[in-house]
Amino acid sequence: MTKEKKNGKVYIIGAGPGDPGLITIKAVRALAEADVVIYDNLVNEELLKYAPANARFTYAGKQGGDHTLAQEEINALLVRQALDGHTVARLKGGDPFIFGRGGEEAQVLARNGIVFEVIPGVSSAVAVPACAGIALTHRGLTSTVAFVTGHEDPTKEQSDINWQALVGIGTLVFLMGVKNLGRITASLIGAGRAPETPAALIRRGTTPHQQTLTGTLGDIAQRAQEAAFRPPAILVVGSVVELRESLEWFEKRPLFGRGVIITRPERQADDLAGLLAAQGANPIAFPTIAIEPPDDWQELDAAIAQIESYNWLIFTSANGVHYFFERLRRNRKDVRDLKGVKICCIGPATARQIELKGLGVDLVPDEFIAEGILKSFAAMDITGVKILIPRAQKARDILPRTLTAQGAQVTVATAYRTVNSGRKKQELARLIDEGQADVITFTSSSTVTNFVEIMGRDFVPPERVKIACIGPVTARTAREAGFRIDIMQDEYTMQGLVRALVEHFKNEEASQ
Repeated sequence: MTKEKKNGKVYIIGAGPGDPGLITIKAVRALAEADVVIYDNLVNEELLKYAPANARFTYAGKQGGDHTLAQEEINALLVRQALDGHTVARLKGGDPFIFGRGGEEAQVLARNGIVFEVIPGVSSAVAVPACAGIALTHRGLTSTVAFVTGHEDPTKEQSDINWQALVGIGTLVFLMGVKNLGRITASLIGAGRAPETPAALIRRGTTPHQQTLTGTLGDIAQRAQEAAFRPPAILVVGSVVELRESLEWFEKRPLFGRGVIITRPERQADDLAGLLAAQGANPIAFPTIAIEPPDDWQELDAAIAQIESYNWLIFTSANGVHYFFERLRRNRKDVRDLKGVKICCIGPATARQIELKGLGVDLVPDEFIAEGILKSFAAMDITGVKILIPRAQKARDILPRTLTAQGAQVTVATAYRTVNSGRKKQELARLIDEGQADVITFTSSSTVTNFVEIMGRDFVPPERVKIACIGPVTARTAREAGFRIDIMQDEYTMQGLVRALVEHFKNEEASQ
């Protein structure tokens, strides 16, 4: 007997206004279940990482009248994929039921007997003005707000907008209204709204590319034309626009709009990207290296087989921690087998990875480099002490060589290797040519050497693109590669790097 095939399910998901941090937890969970993801133009593609790697992705964006897929095709695709038994994530910018045609898609699914769930999103109608320092309602100014489409269905014979009624609303928010800006402002003034009413246009709101243009209802269209203000943008009309003078915060963050190239491996870029984004920067992933297992595990497995015999474990990176504990588990051992073994970590980020394993860290040097570890061990008598260093295949020999000279019995075991990421020169060259890159960051010597491999030895960044390095070892490698070093912090951590960037650009702006 043939088993009846069950229909799938469609999640109609609000992806938020542009900032990937503004998606909801429920939306992320739904994405994790998806077999198929269908996403629109205004969806930040960074959100796609929450879907399974083997999911099928379909871009269904519409921009400036240019439709990758017509709405009827999108509807048919949703139905077909669900009838084939797939779990479908339909990602729509902002909130799917606020000028997003999510209601139409839900109706089609309902007519076809397909189970669907709507996951509301943070609407750009409220998030974008908030990031421009505009409170849509405010005690003493207005208690009413209306959301209006600035781009009605062009097939309609006449507008559904009651301009006369809108005159009595305190705050008006028009979505997708740049192309029809002149008609919108003229209609409001013609209906009786005062031309002196404050107005603001906000472009690419909630992102590091946000731009805000203020004026009045009478002159905002002319100002937008002079500034070549392009969509996507939101128009806010009302006295609350004047609050921007005191409430503006988003565009005042110290690294706002700065494009910062992250050359770390993709898996490790998130922590630095988050710190940068919190300061207003635009983190741009351009990993120059990838982390892979060694050619064989012979050295590390042999050391793990006699792990109880070691006095110290020294970790010089979070990668070393990851692969060491992975092999520990594969060799049917666990943290109990480390009883009596002291642990040294090169810095707080590496120490944090150890602590997440439920273990304490006995030593973190004051300087987060190999020389800092050596200074700490110089104060000890390590004659005959057994030390295991799980590390990268290619690394400086100063640590094992000096410890051995002090009388220790040092075992170096390859735990991982760094390889070229395979990224293309053209990717970064285009960003630099377009003026999107303000800083290139290097967090290890291997990120530098592989950067040079990708970009070529003749690559010289423009004067306006700054070079930032973590620590003197990385900086020395960068100088040897022919780069000038513009930014290097005293504290060799990601937090220290971001603080150094903030300080650099603060001083640069003060001197202008």
